[in-house]
Amino acid sequence: MHRVTLAPELSPVASIPREVVAVCFDVDATLVDYEASTRAGLRELLGTDDAWPEWCALTEAHYARYLAGQVDFDMMRRHRTKDFFACRGEHLCDGEVVRREERRAAAVRRAWKLFDDALPCLRALRALGMRLAAVTNAAGDHQRAKLGALGLESTFDAVLISGELGVAKPHRAIFRRACSVLGVRPAQAVHVGDRLDTDAEGARDAGLHGVWLDRSGCGALPHDAGISVIGRLAELPALLTRHAGGQLVAQTTAQWKPALVVD
Repeated sequence: MHRVTLAPELSPVASIPREVVAVCFDVDATLVDYEASTRAGLRELLGTDDAWPEWCALTEAHYARYLAGQVDFDMMRRHRTKDFFACRGEHLCDGEVVRREERRAAAVRRAWKLFDDALPCLRALRALGMRLAAVTNAAGDHQRAKLGALGLESTFDAVLISGELGVAKPHRAIFRRACSVLGVRPAQAVHVGDRLDTDAEGARDAGLHGVWLDRSGCGALPHDAGISVIGRLAELPALLTRHAGGQLVAQTTAQWKPALVVD
């Protein structure tokens, strides 16, 4: 595993060629049940998770500031918690913000879990000879702790994290860096994620094959978008093999040597 550091199927289905030999995965809400753990954090603070929509809206706003480099990850989380309670009419001192955020984060960590289709999908792709990478927008130490706690970090040939690279999805650089580390061309790789814009469209625009994981089944996508849509990870191996005439064989994986780690 390589650390890299720099400053039932839904329609439509895009064509995925036989030459695909690598699959990249988003982490949160794709492999890891982000909603379940985040709701656990809210219940720790409030005794209920009824404020889930408000928390999501605040997360979108604050996470954008983190990805833009305006605040670090821990500060982003503290600011979000402070704003969350301020919106509820409770104005916290900095010390209380820290205490509540620590409680919330601990509850989230205790609730980390994989979707039930995650490991079977990863094992099936590995059995096909696929090279695997995680490509995720997060802070490095936070995301590596999560992958380690869930037994996932050693599953991947490469783990690329925006907080370590200095570039985040949907920028094409992070996708192309993943391909470089895996030793494949973008056209030989698929990226799968729950965000249409950040994951599937970002991957497509970087030259990979974008696969949108729409677990809710409520999304809408034009037929000419050049993206495949699946409802569960269990559909992914079949999607890849079907476009290879029923049998997909990765290129000489026994002879493949990963790219050097960049510190």
